[in-house]
Parts: sequence; C-alpha cells; structure tokens
Amino acid sequence: MRIRTPTEILPSEITRRECYEGRRVFLRRAAALGLAGSAFPAGELLAQNPAAARLAGARSGYSAIEKLTPYKDVTSYNNFYEFGTDKSQPAQFAHKMATRPWTVAVEGEVRRKKVFDIDELLKLAPMEERIYRMRCVEGWSMVIPWVGYPIAELIRRVEPTGRAKYIAFVTHTDPASMVGLRLPVLDWPYVEALRLDEAMHPLALLGFGLYGEVLPNQNGAPVRMVVPWKYGFKSGKSIVKILFTEHQPATSWNVAAAHEYGFYSNVNPAVDHPRWSQASERRIGEDGFFQPKRKTLPFNGYAEQVAGLYAGMDLKKNF
Repeated sequence: MRIRTPTEILPSEITRRECYEGRRVFLRRAAALGLAGSAFPAGELLAQNPAAARLAGARSGYSAIEKLTPYKDVTSYNNFYEFGTDKSQPAQFAHKMATRPWTVAVEGEVRRKKVFDIDELLKLAPMEERIYRMRCVEGWSMVIPWVGYPIAELIRRVEPTGRAKYIAFVTHTDPASMVGLRLPVLDWPYVEALRLDEAMHPLALLGFGLYGEVLPNQNGAPVRMVVPWKYGFKSGKSIVKILFTEHQPATSWNVAAAHEYGFYSNVNPAVDHPRWSQASERRIGEDGFFQPKRKTLPFNGYAEQVAGLYAGMDLKKNF
C-alpha cells in the first residue's frame, strides 16, 4: 500500500463535500468563540451537543489512497454485539447509550494512574484525520476516514512501568441501553488488548470521529481503538478502562473461541477461519454481493509498516 504525504491528499478524498464545507462553517464559528486555537476546538461545544460537533484534524500522511466507503454504510453496517448480533442492530439501538458524562480510567502498570474525563482526553493531543482500510474477520472490508490521535500519545503521558508489556481496553457495559448484553454471546465486558509495542505503533489510534464528525454511538462513541492492520474485532469500542499489565490479558473473542480468534489477530490470508476462507474480501458499498471480491492483503495492506513488529513469529500459529 502506498502512503501518500499530506500535501498530496485532496480534501475531496478525505471527506464528503458537504462534511468538508460544513466543517469550515463550524471552524469560523469556533474562531468567533475563541476556541479555534486549541488542539481540539470543538471540545466545549461537544460536551453541550455531541451530535452537532465536528472534529478538526490535520490530514495525515498515513492515509491510504482508496475510495471511501459511503458514510451511510459505515454507520449502518456494524459489529457491536453489546447492541445485538445483527449488523443493523447497533444503528437501531445504540442511540440509547449516553456518552456524557463519560470517563476513561487508566490503571495497572503505570506511574500516573488517572481517570480522564472524555473532554480532557479529547484535548490530550492534536487530532489527525487518516483514511484506513479496515477488514472484518467475516470477510468484508471498509475504507474509513478516522479522526483521532496515536494511542502512543496517551501511553507516554501515563508513563508505563518497566513491567508493562500489554495494554487492555475495556468496553462500557450498560444493560439498560445495551440490549445485546442479555445474550450469552461473550463474557461481558468486552475486552481487547495489544502488546505494548503494538499499541505504541503510530498507526494505532484512539478514535474520536469519522468523516470529520464525532463518532456515532454504533461506531464506538465517544472513544475507540482503531488498529488497521488487524481484524476488526481488535478495535474495541466505547472504552471505559485502559489497563497496563505484565502478562497477556484474556481477551473476549480469544476466550470465547481461541481456535477461531487468535490473540494477535493479524490479517493473514494464509490462515483460514475454521468456517470460511480469508483469502478474499467483499468491500462494503461496492455493488453489494455482485461486486467481485478483492484479494486479502497481508496485514491488511500495512505489511511495510508493521511486519517488523512480528519478526521471527510464526503467524500461522500466532494468528
């Protein structure tokens, strides 16, 4: 995959025209309120009206050069089992989840344990807008313009101890709004984890928005992981706790079905899921099931950037 520099990326390739023009209007209004100079100018307005706020992020040179998946598909075809196992259920039910107030606790092997208010977390580092290819283990993919900043920015600020080797991300649980919690699909809460060096890689993001707007609830509001070289289940949504550990944490899908969902979850076309091939994928938003499938790329097309993290590992065993 070719990575384009920020100066080569056209605004029309990053966001839809109406989103881009709307953001310019928002920024003019933010400037009038004296907010435009902050790292996250929408922070205060977001707390008052999250659905109306837009995220301003500098375009990143890590962006892929591919046609974006339509916004309506990105926000209506989702895996978020806390709201149900059908792809349409998160969009149907997730609006019931309150994203204010919201806190994210950082615990475990760090010198600076802290509970971040979401608006404090939003302002922790400058936002970037990145187009990432995302692939689901079920054999479909999307190309999404995310807004966020590297997880490494948070990691550096909380100062992991010498014993920290892994970082786990724990998802919100609210039985009142998350109807899927009633189903015995997984042991709740949902937990995903990375090795610390994986989480420090500049491609790994804390995501706060997509298409220049705050995350819809069904996409993991108000903050989620975005790890583009792995299968999608590694990108935990609606995070409430980040835990640094010495030993490999138990993760939800690995506990539920270790033979199907390896801890590393690196996209490897040579390792089939026990119930289907991983050699090809269907790109959502491209003529439905009649669109020819695409060849699945190692590490989802990010091998040049991340393969070194796994030098010497057998990725057929550590899948």
